[in-house]
Amino acid sequence: MLRRVVLFPYPMSGHNKWSKVKRLKGALDAKRGNLFSKFSREITMAARMGGRDMNTNFRLRGAVQAARAQNMPGDTIDRAIKKGTGELESQAIEELVYEGYAPGGVAVLLEAMTDNRNRTAANLREIFSKFHGNLATSGSVAYMFHKKGQIGVPMGGKVNPSDEDRLLELALEAEAEEFSNEGDSFLVTTAPDRLYAVGEALRKAEVPVDSMKLTYIPETTVSVADEKVASQVIHLCDALDECDDVQAVHANFDIPEEVLNRLSE
Repeated sequence: MLRRVVLFPYPMSGHNKWSKVKRLKGALDAKRGNLFSKFSREITMAARMGGRDMNTNFRLRGAVQAARAQNMPGDTIDRAIKKGTGELESQAIEELVYEGYAPGGVAVLLEAMTDNRNRTAANLREIFSKFHGNLATSGSVAYMFHKKGQIGVPMGGKVNPSDEDRLLELALEAEAEEFSNEGDSFLVTTAPDRLYAVGEALRKAEVPVDSMKLTYIPETTVSVADEKVASQVIHLCDALDECDDVQAVHANFDIPEEVLNRLSE
């Protein structure tokens, strides 16, 4: 039974379902090389922005923790850090946000890192067109999403379902905004500027964390019950996720569980 507790109310409902769909499809294991490339870029950017000291550069700490959770080799992580600090040569990259629409009126928000924004825009426009969506102008869908911090706590080992009340209390004391039981993990949602403080509070309490990131959460969701449209939405998000320059895909679709199960068969 899922349990969601809003600790500090804010105008938001629904969650980004794309991460759950990826788990259902087993996409991460199949694209580990692509995943490592995304981690490398995030680590490099974090080190460039805040230096290599993970005691003070919380973005870098979160990126490295996420990479290690996916078994990214230590020497690959170290190279990415050195590229960010200038110890190794690397291309100049910039962070950009792209917006678009998937079939069924689903809003899509993309976080990207690129060394050539014209190439990236052209590639994304082609992907959207191929999968029955369209790349939109800046501001078209961004207002539908809220930037939030999210911390994942895996069940198993040191944490089990009986620890839920203790974790809820820790999240409340650290001023998190929302706490939910996702079935196989707990998810703590925070204000963007509280992400690392809440993560540190959990760490001090010896709570294992397998992900800590800033993300975009939709204010409202669009129900996609039609199987054909749902398939188009998933294929579009999948193709965008595979794009080398895209770091993260956020969308506001809500596909019923039974439709997802049929599509995954």
